[in-house]
Amino acid sequence: MAKKDGDREKRLKRKEYEKEIERLQAEICKLQDWIKYKGLRVIIVFEGRDAAGKGGTIRAITERVSPRAFRVVALPAPSDREKSQMYIQRYMQHFPAKGEVAVFDRSWYNRAGVEHVMGFCTDEQYERFLKLCPITEKYIVDSGIVLIKYWMEVGKKEQKRRFEARINDPVRQWKLSPMDLESFRRWYQYSRARDRMLEATDTKHAPWYIVRSDEKRRARLNCISHLLSLIPYRKVPKEKVKLPQRKNKGSYDDQVSLKGRQFVPEKY
Repeated sequence: MAKKDGDREKRLKRKEYEKEIERLQAEICKLQDWIKYKGLRVIIVFEGRDAAGKGGTIRAITERVSPRAFRVVALPAPSDREKSQMYIQRYMQHFPAKGEVAVFDRSWYNRAGVEHVMGFCTDEQYERFLKLCPITEKYIVDSGIVLIKYWMEVGKKEQKRRFEARINDPVRQWKLSPMDLESFRRWYQYSRARDRMLEATDTKHAPWYIVRSDEKRRARLNCISHLLSLIPYRKVPKEKVKLPQRKNKGSYDDQVSLKGRQFVPEKY
């Protein structure tokens, strides 16, 4: 049963969360090995409102894996040259090769969300995107890429609480931009844009998975657990690694040669 906005369930204790996230991250490492072993190509798209918890969930997924295998793609606003290209072109250059996962922190769905709501694209461009996106994603999936799409759903009260926390916390104020404040004001416009996007692009070949994210810890665990269920994987057999012996140093002392150099003061 869906929880009402602001329904503050008992928060997951940090100790419980850390135990479970450690277990799931170990499984993500096994998944990484399997993806490299089988030469899979995977795209994971994260969308949602500002302060919905996309960044924290992505960090939880990628914290223990190789950044060369799990690449996070968070593109800035398009340049004038990119604006003149085919819309999805700037995203396709970041698509994965064999053995790679591309994690998109926002994606081509910008056009269905922020660009539409804020008036950064025309109505014609918006409608064309909604029409062509499912076709484009069918080509992506048919090419052998595993495409996974997550929408992080945060409630009105929780988003307000997170924005207020950013305003009052000097180490988090950088996370609050004028665009965030405008998105807060246009909550219902974003809701309508979300509904149109889901209606047009929630397809059998590329479905949307909605993650309730009012409770960040539970959202991260639920998302990672679900992600692991979507890609069948097994533990890859590996030879046990042994450290080789260091070669004979002779009369050389590598610490003596550092005497007189400038070291960072050891204050801690």
